[in-house]
Amino acid sequence: MAKDATTVAGSEESGYDTEKNPFADPDAAEHWRLVYEKSQYECRHVYDPALTWTEEEERKIVRKLDWRICLWACIMFFALQVDRGNLAQAVSDNMLDDLGLTTNDYNDGNSIFRLSFLVAELPSQLVSKKIGPDRWIPIQIVLWSVVAISQCALTGRTSFLATRSLLGLLEGGFIPDIVLWLSYFYTSRELPIRLSYFWTSLSVTGIITSLLAFALLHLRGVNGWGGWRWLFLVEGIITLAVGLVSFFMMPASAVQTKAWFRPNGWFTDRELGIVVNRVLRDDPSKGDMHNRQAITLPRLWEALKDYDLWPLYAIGLIEFIPTVPPTQYITLTLRNLGFSPFTTNLLTIPYNVFHIINLLLLTWLSERLNERGFVALLQPLWTLPCLIALRWWPGVVIDKWGTYALVTVLVSYPYAHAILVGWTSRNSNNVGVRSVSAALYNMAVQAGSITASYVYQEKDKPLYKKGNQNLVAVNILVIFVFLFTKFYYVYRNKRRDRIWNAMTEEERLAYARDTKLTGSRRLDFRFAH
Repeated sequence: MAKDATTVAGSEESGYDTEKNPFADPDAAEHWRLVYEKSQYECRHVYDPALTWTEEEERKIVRKLDWRICLWACIMFFALQVDRGNLAQAVSDNMLDDLGLTTNDYNDGNSIFRLSFLVAELPSQLVSKKIGPDRWIPIQIVLWSVVAISQCALTGRTSFLATRSLLGLLEGGFIPDIVLWLSYFYTSRELPIRLSYFWTSLSVTGIITSLLAFALLHLRGVNGWGGWRWLFLVEGIITLAVGLVSFFMMPASAVQTKAWFRPNGWFTDRELGIVVNRVLRDDPSKGDMHNRQAITLPRLWEALKDYDLWPLYAIGLIEFIPTVPPTQYITLTLRNLGFSPFTTNLLTIPYNVFHIINLLLLTWLSERLNERGFVALLQPLWTLPCLIALRWWPGVVIDKWGTYALVTVLVSYPYAHAILVGWTSRNSNNVGVRSVSAALYNMAVQAGSITASYVYQEKDKPLYKKGNQNLVAVNILVIFVFLFTKFYYVYRNKRRDRIWNAMTEEERLAYARDTKLTGSRRLDFRFAH
């Protein structure tokens, strides 16, 4: 089991039980009190090394957090996914023909969106850390909703590419911003399963918007518009409403839930103490910056050169390449198989349902086993045989329902993204690094998605043999990178253990108190894997 820095810092020789409470040692408690005062951490007045609580009290607190915090995070992610994912439904309504676009133009639009999304990731995260995700996220949602609504007035290739770029710039950074906000309320062990709920809303959105599309695309001809124009208009208005309500649903921290519209706040004084101290005991570094503190250039540089996180960025860069083209093209594939626009959107619902089930099961398994590398490896192991069949099975396209079944199984893969985001957050071990690493990981994912957008080419359709052959090769590479990352962190932990175990108790305490190293660079930190 991987341990955090403060857990390793304690020992049986000291006489203090630091396994559950790293502040049980008075020296450690005083050290962190000074850290929190120096950083002006917003929850420092609630910090209490001696506070105790029962497991039942904590379970009740977590349930309250799930209803207040996690649920709204899922609703906001729904808003994101509606506006970045409805293009696939729009093209099932002959949008490309209406605007005189080709599938290569469609690829360009997806790539421009992802490139813009990538470029905006880090700047958005820096803005969020400066003014607070509770302010920045609602602003993002409102702004991108306006652009999403404007897509109902598209006239051709130029306006199509322009709106794709604007949506990417405004939506970029949203996911790491949300992860940062959630980390204020949840422990590192709880975060991945909450992120799985978060990404479950991606598939739920797919189901809801498929049903909406089935209705809205029937409006083709009303007011002289194509059904896809009504789709962009109505769904954009929905996300705008979510953005406006979000200004009132996102407290800046656990101690800032009281407001003029919420005079009693969300927690009693005792509940507040439990919320804050359980998070700090899980990761004391969560209080080394306050929630309106900008990331300085030296902090940014330190985070960028933290090479121990690079293997996770490498996974993010290539892991989703094998699944992006089949998912991105599923509606076009179904149309090419002869299904109508309305039937096509309904046929996408089953894979979204299976996607939800597999995502939750995979993340639950990771949490239950406290295992990240081998559990997340199940994703590429699932997709590999499907891609092999998609490339070499003679019945592809010829067998209509067989092809549909194959593609559905492929895109129903167990989605490891929640595990990987939580893994990156956990191995950052510092608020400043965590803010940057979340953005860098998502930038790697977007860079991979840009590459994936060009795997299927116009000249290679309808079977995309060359494209699918390339996806098989990348999928095999993903498996090897996962194994490398797993064993890299095992090696790093064993190497630190040898050095740490050779130190005396006095040397360990002096190191924990005096070292200037932060985050995962600390000798007393152990990487999760």
